[in-house]
Amino acid sequence: MEKHRIFTASFASVYPHYISKAEKKGRTKEEVDTIIYWLTGYNQQALQQLIDHKTDFETFFAEAPEMNQNASKITGVICGYRVEQIEDKLMQKIRFLDKLIDELAKGKAMEKILRP
Repeated sequence: MEKHRIFTASFASVYPHYISKAEKKGRTKEEVDTIIYWLTGYNQQALQQLIDHKTDFETFFAEAPEMNQNASKITGVICGYRVEQIEDKLMQKIRFLDKLIDELAKGKAMEKILRP
């Protein structure tokens, strides 16, 4: 089975879109980064290295220091799919991140986005 093209896309190519989406709605790059850190366990230095090396999404999530145990609390629809029902684990992680950025752009409070 052929890999979905998002798996081989570089995280660095999508990251500016996350920031742009947030900033258009009055949110910040720092909030986007906080969401990424919360979900994946990366820190600022590690995230910058991934961006600089144009790491693909598959590697980005495969090498994540620690996926947040509360990621399973992320629910809802993104791109027409219920994130909690996506069977491919890599696609689900990518859609979790999309969903969190979407919630940020929609004005949801960070305390609610970063599921307790």
